[in-house]
Amino acid sequence: MIELVLPAIVSCIVAFFVVSFFTPFLIKFLKNRNLAVQDVNKKEHVMVVRPGGPSIIVGILASQLILYGFFQINEILALIITTFAAFIIGFIDDRKVMGGWFKPVTLAIAAIPILVFGVYDSDLSFPLFGSVQIPALYIALIFLMIPITGNTINSIDVLNGVASGFMVIASFTLSICLFILENYEIAIVSLPLGFVSLAFYKFHKIPSKIFPGDSGALTLGAMYGCIAIIGGVEIIAAVVLLPAVINSFLFLSSVKRIVEHRQLKGKPVEHTDDMKLKATNDKSAPVTLVRLILAGGPLSEKQVAMAIFKLAVFSGSLAIITALMTRGISI
Repeated sequence: MIELVLPAIVSCIVAFFVVSFFTPFLIKFLKNRNLAVQDVNKKEHVMVVRPGGPSIIVGILASQLILYGFFQINEILALIITTFAAFIIGFIDDRKVMGGWFKPVTLAIAAIPILVFGVYDSDLSFPLFGSVQIPALYIALIFLMIPITGNTINSIDVLNGVASGFMVIASFTLSICLFILENYEIAIVSLPLGFVSLAFYKFHKIPSKIFPGDSGALTLGAMYGCIAIIGGVEIIAAVVLLPAVINSFLFLSSVKRIVEHRQLKGKPVEHTDDMKLKATNDKSAPVTLVRLILAGGPLSEKQVAMAIFKLAVFSGSLAIITALMTRGISI
């Protein structure tokens, strides 16, 4: 256990400071090339640069390569390749809006390294009920999980700071759960994700200086999904992501097809005269988590973000309880 302290400290420091150092240069680069979009939740005509994915992936790669130098395990290689592939997929979508099929299909392909390196356990661990062996079905689960976690984080990236702030809570919670289950190496591997998210949140929080874009959101989500698989904590990881999963479920059930948010005509949220957010009365607009939060009345962007973070903390608490119950089964 003591020998894991140094790689944990070094990788987390590198993850945080690489993103903190690199992001201001990325913001300046994107501004010079006029790669910006309007922040529609601001009264003034505010333009925010995007995508922040390059900053996020640099922090992840730097920290994971350091960890590979310490551990030299195939789990890290699979994570690096799958996460980088998700970044490339998102970056393509940032540069050119692709069809609704593009991200789910390509993210499924990005999961192949997990199979190639064999860094998974086909048993699913449930609290109280123990492990369930599903070797054939688990292969399908791998191809589903990376698209689900990637697109789930992407779908919740609707307000300043929400995607990165949500990932700070979710990733650190997942690390705690891995420590509880005594999966120490993968717990250390998961820690940089939280520090990358935290460093990027400094620039993404209200008022945003940069948006993560699809490249940033898919990178964070895919890495999270990969950690869940290689750490054997798929059920716990799903519990942590409940608010974002509910958001995706509400969206898909109301739209009834896989489609890009940018291609929708009806918007789930409108603005009051003082630029507070309110739920729309447009029946053609999709149902989302933000729309449900606003059902009680208009709120500021910051208030909605805090409501989502509170839900993330609550689901994270449930996940920690789930981890404790799961560990009780294995003892």
